[in-house]
Amino acid sequence: MEPLHSLRPLIAVLVSLGVVPILLSSRNANVRETWTFVAAGVKFLIVVSMLPAVLDGRELVCTLVEVLPGVAIGLRVDAFGMLFALVASALWIITSAYSIGYMRGLKEHGQTRYYCFFALALSATIGAAFSANLLTLYLFYELLSFSTYPLVAHHQDAKARRSGRKYLLYIVGASIGLALPAMILCYELSGTLEFSRQGFLAQTGSPVLLTTLLFMFLFGFAKAGIMPLHAWLPAAMVAPTPVSALLHAVAVVKVGVFCILRVLTGVFGLDLLASLHLGTAVAYVAAFTILAASLIALSQDELKRRLAFSTIGQLSYIVLGAALLSPKGLTGAMVHIAMHAFGKITLFFCAGAIFVATGKKYISQMVGIGRRMPITMAAFFIGSLSVIGLPPTGGFVSKWHLVLGTLPGHQWPLLLVLLISSLLNAAYFLPIVYRAFFCQEDQCLFDDSTTEAPLWCLIPLTITAACTILFFFYPFIFVRLAELAGS
Repeated sequence: MEPLHSLRPLIAVLVSLGVVPILLSSRNANVRETWTFVAAGVKFLIVVSMLPAVLDGRELVCTLVEVLPGVAIGLRVDAFGMLFALVASALWIITSAYSIGYMRGLKEHGQTRYYCFFALALSATIGAAFSANLLTLYLFYELLSFSTYPLVAHHQDAKARRSGRKYLLYIVGASIGLALPAMILCYELSGTLEFSRQGFLAQTGSPVLLTTLLFMFLFGFAKAGIMPLHAWLPAAMVAPTPVSALLHAVAVVKVGVFCILRVLTGVFGLDLLASLHLGTAVAYVAAFTILAASLIALSQDELKRRLAFSTIGQLSYIVLGAALLSPKGLTGAMVHIAMHAFGKITLFFCAGAIFVATGKKYISQMVGIGRRMPITMAAFFIGSLSVIGLPPTGGFVSKWHLVLGTLPGHQWPLLLVLLISSLLNAAYFLPIVYRAFFCQEDQCLFDDSTTEAPLWCLIPLTITAACTILFFFYPFIFVRLAELAGS
């Protein structure tokens, strides 16, 4: 079926680049944040307007400029990109609302700068989702790195600057040192960088060279948090909680795994990976990260650091699912991008709401908090269930597909990893909820003066928690897009 030529993919990317109105409104917070909501809403509507064509099996393309023979900076909206763009654009609206409650509640400085770079980051995210080739994907990947650095270093103290430097060292250093040379070698071998359903590297190099290229991409896209290139992620928790939510649920880390899945499916192709037995190698690297990150999370007392190590493990679920090289595994991997996004952003929203209301950030300081902040901790429980993969939450749907993906190849060790890691997920989340609600009265660390966070914090986490349950009963849009992408 012929692709549709359209400017809508480009407009969807450019909408949130309109930071000028935000800058001009810096002295009026209400007007500034109205511009943020307008941009977020328009972006979401443009993305949704392309959904019917994608569900009908069509692709929308927009070519900007040819920079090399056979390689242009261009955009293409396919099923996988649409799935990711839907999640990112929808959650930008909700995160913008949450940012108002958090940033105003704590009287944070530099709020105009925050909203401007937040918008740039979402523009880069949508650009990555709609990239037609490896070059365009790489450019948006780097744009995302630099636009999120000011967000990570937002507090501008010594700790923030140190974390910002580590952030750039890992993600930019890895992309320039590994992913960029790998991309250049791909072009030298094949003469193209255009994504293809069968990949474009078949019969282009020796098994040793292709294996090397694969692992250069795997570790070069360090936003995916695969060990040992994961240390930037806990360090980035110094950022304000809405930034943490952006990093861990929507933009940065999901762009990392999105890039890896694009490389596996659109650069190498599943058939080539299977013939070289590279899927198994990638799956075991991901399995190690899943178990190691889950074990480390158990020992973290700071809530955001526990969530950070949980994210590292959950990202590798996505990589493992694709590396299974089975239709169910690939579907599970893509659907998990959406389900984990809503579950994990709920948990980060809850962590931020607790900090705004009480100033507490350590789990040991949260005994009995469920009695004073029941809505927040109920949402935390729902988000935890989704990350664990239990019904009635969307996380069950994606993990179910991942489990089914291990069966065709009789990947029993990987099935065991999925089951053990889910038990570990329960071990580091459920005790938090239990102690929040079911402690003895004399153990409760909060009095009647503790109340829920402001509505601008409370409503967004309630919405994302509700969506997490809704997607258990109605996951069809994400499952359908993932099946179309894997077909």
